[in-house]
Amino acid sequence: MDRYAFEQLVAEAVEALPESIRTQLENVEFVVEEWPDPVVLRRMGLRNPASLLGFYHGIPRTQRTSHYGMVLPDKISIYRQPILRRCRNWREVRELVFSVVRHEIAHHFGITDERLMELGAY
Repeated sequence: MDRYAFEQLVAEAVEALPESIRTQLENVEFVVEEWPDPVVLRRMGLRNPASLLGFYHGIPRTQRTSHYGMVLPDKISIYRQPILRRCRNWREVRELVFSVVRHEIAHHFGITDERLMELGAY
């Protein structure tokens, strides 16, 4: 799958979210990257770049204080190559992209990986 088609899937995943969620993403940028960079891998304690599918860069809404302002937009990186390596066909890529987008948006709202596991999101 080429980069353009992959970016379209990410955009479709965001558009498929309920409007009540999308309106709270006004200061969030979605970016497709080929691989996670070494800084993100170190931060996550990972060595294998294929093991990370997405990453939320920012301050979760639940941790923002009255001093939050004049900051760059939050960024959600979706890593194309790790996702493509896990999938055998377009349908699997689409399902995984939608899942990763929702997962990273959950982090924007302050939901931790542990809580996502409790909720059965994995």
